[in-house]
Amino acid sequence: MAKKKAASKNSGVVKARSKSEVFAAVADDTGLAKRDIAAVFSSLESQIKKDLGTRGPGVFSVPGLMKIQVRKKPATKAIKGWTNPFTGEKQDKPARPASKTVKIRPLKKLKEMV
Repeated sequence: MAKKKAASKNSGVVKARSKSEVFAAVADDTGLAKRDIAAVFSSLESQIKKDLGTRGPGVFSVPGLMKIQVRKKPATKAIKGWTNPFTGEKQDKPARPASKTVKIRPLKKLKEMV
């Protein structure tokens, strides 16, 4: 009978970091206090909210990492007798109001990290 391999400590499953773990790691790297790091993230959040809001430009860039954009999807009209391409069945397609979505584009540095 073959010997069983001993289970390694890290079995391949790695959890994502929690908010406090991220703050602690950044605090260790920079030498700043955790509350200062929390204040920076809070300020970043408010800047993103301001830029992506209705009165902002709709674009926010985290320098070197990512670009966050608001995409506006136009309203669609209702369609009667629309043919479903999968089933071939005739259906009525309801109208949809205009909506907004968020698109995040990775920039060069972030692409190179992966």
